[in-house]
Amino acid sequence: MGVWMGLVLAVHILVTLMLVLIVLIQGGENVDITAAFGGVSQAAFGPRGTVSTLAKATWVLGAIFMMTSITLSVWAGRRGPGSGSVMQNTAAPKSAPAPKPAAPAVPPK
Repeated sequence: MGVWMGLVLAVHILVTLMLVLIVLIQGGENVDITAAFGGVSQAAFGPRGTVSTLAKATWVLGAIFMMTSITLSVWAGRRGPGSGSVMQNTAAPKSAPAPKPAAPAVPPK
């Protein structure tokens, strides 16, 4: 499962970067091709407009991102014994015992 996990992780990272870039490239909801040329944005394609290629790519990359996320989380949950949390697998550092406090001074009489 190690090779497959590495491959899924590489795809997951690549899809994540592409998804971030595509979302940053896209404009707001009311920006479409007619607004770029000075026209009324709702006039050319009707009241709803068209779904752009970037929007379709966002949906596809989002679906791939979810599939790889679920796959990686399931694989992480199925790891063998001894693969508990990081805190359980680390040994406590050995240190010297704390020094005893000094005896209080006797006040002069």
